Amino acid sequence: MGPLQLRCLVLLVIAVFTGSVVHGDGLGRTLTSYSGLSESYYQYTCPQAEAVIQKAVFDELDKDDEPAPGVLRLQLHDCFVEGCDGSVLLDGPYSEKTADANSALDGFEIIDIAKAAVEKVCPGVVSCADVLAYAVRDSVLKMGGEYWEVEVGRKDGIRSDAAQAELYLPSPHFGVTQLIDNFAKKGLSAEQMVILSGAHTVGSAHCDKFVNRLYNYNEEYYTDPTIDPVYADYLRQQCPQTYDNSTEVDNDAVTPELFDSNYYVTLQQNKGLFSSDQALLYDDRTSHAVKSLAKEHGKFTKKFGEAMRALAAIEVKTGNEGEIRKCCREVNH
Repeated sequence: MGPLQLRCLVLLVIAVFTGSVVHGDGLGRTLTSYSGLSESYYQYTCPQAEAVIQKAVFDELDKDDEPAPGVLRLQLHDCFVEGCDGSVLLDGPYSEKTADANSALDGFEIIDIAKAAVEKVCPGVVSCADVLAYAVRDSVLKMGGEYWEVEVGRKDGIRSDAAQAELYLPSPHFGVTQLIDNFAKKGLSAEQMVILSGAHTVGSAHCDKFVNRLYNYNEEYYTDPTIDPVYADYLRQQCPQTYDNSTEVDNDAVTPELFDSNYYVTLQQNKGLFSSDQALLYDDRTSHAVKSLAKEHGKFTKKFGEAMRALAAIEVKTGNEGEIRKCCREVNH
């Protein structure tokens, strides 16, 4: 038995000793449905799937909530490459998770544990892609965000390619036009791009993702002029020119551990960490959305769920297009 198979077996054994008590979901709302997906997909084949996954996610985040932002990031990094098929979860020497663009991804263990828990009650029924979709929503809830109904029915992909991740994932150095075009290729609007960028209200980033804004920015400016000077000084303290890339800086300078609209407030204060974020304030195509979302916290948290449903429907595999993996880290044999 190889190390991957052993890891999955251990997780399944652990799941045997995990209860499946239903944890309250909160209140849902009627949202746009997407072809091939349904909120009631597991109604007859695994009616307890959502509750079992949520309990597993909540239990793990109650022990340590640090992986929650990482779980949220996993879905965008999955869906922009090969569609929402769980391909980012696959291990392998050239898999998506080995790409430079995915080097800081985490939260994989949460998905492993949630998958093992649902395998215990409904073996071979719930895909890893659907486990991820549920776990993302539940992680947002644990960070203070709002509930949304998750549509399911995805199959898991059998291909994962680091080169594709480098090609399709949006960069923190993108300008607004590049961001709009990148999201449009996946069927998402400029407004949805601004809303999904609000995921940066939680989590952190390594120095290499923004240090280019701090030193020798261009021939005219030493530092990116769109950064608040006091904030720039703080960032230079965290990331000197000879920086240690293990250093992490909070994405949101106001409330980094809460899923709220303060990300947009920081943009208005010129405290956006990434150039791709700060640029949203200064482009006519996106500035109105930034200002509106900064003003109304409830608007952001509601619209985020709607945008996540759209994101989670990108190029999904249904029917005979994929498989139901037994372990999220490897394809079935």
